Amino acid sequence: MTFVVADNCILCKHTDCVEVCPVDCFYEGPNFLVIDPDECIDCALCEPECPANAIFSEDEVPKGQEIFIQLNEELAQKWPNITEMKPPMPDAEKWDGVEGKIQYLEK
Repeated sequence: MTFVVADNCILCKHTDCVEVCPVDCFYEGPNFLVIDPDECIDCALCEPECPANAIFSEDEVPKGQEIFIQLNEELAQKWPNITEMKPPMPDAEKWDGVEGKIQYLEK
């Protein structure tokens, strides 16, 4: 099993999760983070660290957001690895909790 970054990370991109990951399985896109499912060891350290509550166990991804399981796997193969904390997106607070942000995902 793996953890999955879902919709609420888009346009927020907090990196608190990256700091606690023991295997560096996060990858960074322009406005979103993903977890490589082949590298994730299911330690669950990242989930409580996410200020946007955007990380879920694969079997607990919210209904309607299952596409993020595939997107995490796909985009982790394309994007660069991120291992250090960075500032969130400039308007992260404004976007936190906005539903349906997948339309803004930059690949």
